[in-house]
Amino acid sequence: MSAVLDHHGDHGHAHDHDHDHGAPRGWRRWLYATNHKDIGTMYLLFSFTMLMVGGVLALIIRAELFQPGLQFVNPQLFNQLTTMHGLIMVFGAIMPAFVGFANWMIPLQIGAPDMAFARMNNLSFWLMIPAAITLVSSFFFPGGAPAAGWTLYAPLTLQMGPSMDAGIFAMHILGASSIMGSINIVVTILNMRAPGMTLMKMPLFCWTWLITAYLLIAVMPVLAGAITMTLTDRHFGTSFFNPAGGGDPVMYQHIFWFFGHPEVYIMILPAFGIISAIIPAFARKRLFGYTSMVYATASIAILSFMVWAHHMFTTGMPVTGQLFFMYATMLIAVPTGVKIFNWIATMWRGSMTFETPMLFAVGFIFVFTMGGFTGLILSVAPVDIQMQDTYYVVAHFHYVLVAGSLYAMFAGVYYWGPKWTGVMYSETRGKIHFWGSLIFFNITFFPMHFLGLAGMPRRYADYPMQFADFNAIASVGAFGFGLMQVYFFFFVVLPMMRGKGERASAKPWEGAEGLEWEVPSPAPFHTFETPPKLNAAATKVIA
Repeated sequence: MSAVLDHHGDHGHAHDHDHDHGAPRGWRRWLYATNHKDIGTMYLLFSFTMLMVGGVLALIIRAELFQPGLQFVNPQLFNQLTTMHGLIMVFGAIMPAFVGFANWMIPLQIGAPDMAFARMNNLSFWLMIPAAITLVSSFFFPGGAPAAGWTLYAPLTLQMGPSMDAGIFAMHILGASSIMGSINIVVTILNMRAPGMTLMKMPLFCWTWLITAYLLIAVMPVLAGAITMTLTDRHFGTSFFNPAGGGDPVMYQHIFWFFGHPEVYIMILPAFGIISAIIPAFARKRLFGYTSMVYATASIAILSFMVWAHHMFTTGMPVTGQLFFMYATMLIAVPTGVKIFNWIATMWRGSMTFETPMLFAVGFIFVFTMGGFTGLILSVAPVDIQMQDTYYVVAHFHYVLVAGSLYAMFAGVYYWGPKWTGVMYSETRGKIHFWGSLIFFNITFFPMHFLGLAGMPRRYADYPMQFADFNAIASVGAFGFGLMQVYFFFFVVLPMMRGKGERASAKPWEGAEGLEWEVPSPAPFHTFETPPKLNAAATKVIA
């Protein structure tokens, strides 16, 4: 990699000054933060906090479902828990975490001094705090939290109490934050790359985020439109979704899923970017088929706009419509298959070692592929009509989002964490976290496939006796999985944040490539004050 950089004498981009040079002290450093590293750190800590909040709600759900009968919560509160669990995890945990990764890594990977719009970056983070507080506090509103499901389907949303308005308000703020963050990422990647770094020399993480940012800019306003129409139906006498006034609840589903399906890819494409950085590093090989990976990512993004109604096979759409959405959905398996093939081809005959980031990356491929196959099964309209709203669907999307997005994030924290904190994590603890998470995850969600096949509907607080055994197994697994994430925070993340551990070198991973490994660990507060220059001889900065 040293051949890739043309240093200006003595590390022009990473001076010998103290790495906190120029950093404000105390609370002002965080409140007024404009440094991409500080903002990235805040995003990651915020998202982990929300992951814990959403996780507690999930564990209450699983405690209730441990055995038949009503144990802890009534059905109304149960529906509030499922709704809030979904909203908090999607908008509070997964999306902000990937924006945190983007803030930290994109400027480092493209040789930029910071994000393009530093103050807007600050605003886009701090908007999330009141939004999250508003969302979570809706439990204490008269009538409790929204209980319409995380998809917020009409006509249920038209019948909810005031907490629904709080939820809509929070979603608007979170959406504004996402759009600002995305504009920042697009401008940074397009305008602030180091001299010599063409688009096709960028690390794949930057590519996946560039495409994701365009997706976000395209679809967040669609969600805003849907929930604004819900709001006007509730308070201003319109009848978009109210059948009593000539409205159509199914129209809400069309609008929501036109946002919702690209949203699914917004939550997985950055994960693909992280995995595409880690596997070449630990296989000690160039990534197989870089160009095809870029095109596959773009193909997934484009196709994601054409498949939304596969969520709606049971709404009475004509067979022609079912066929179109069925085949379009199956088509997405092709670029996704290209990615999985390329990752496996990268590992093929590589000098692989299995440190924790690589374990999570390989675990990701294995479990995400399982989730992909169940998605392919659900894309078949007659099969989906049987599985609609059962636990089979719950199993499918948790395999994709937990074993997909979340595992990739863990992989990213272990991989880039030494660069962020300057200390290595404990490999033993990392492996305990990985194996515990993998085993408990499968104990939790694999039985749900069988529950769904047997016909157990989701969002029910009670169930007949024949579903008892698999539910008990799933609940035990869920508590184990939750405990592993608490273990991760206290025994892996906190020691790294406190600087306890072996000092990390500038490039702790032998096979890692990219500009981020050219700066010291921890990364200085200001990096690339002088843009690094790439040699014309360099083919790709990162494979």
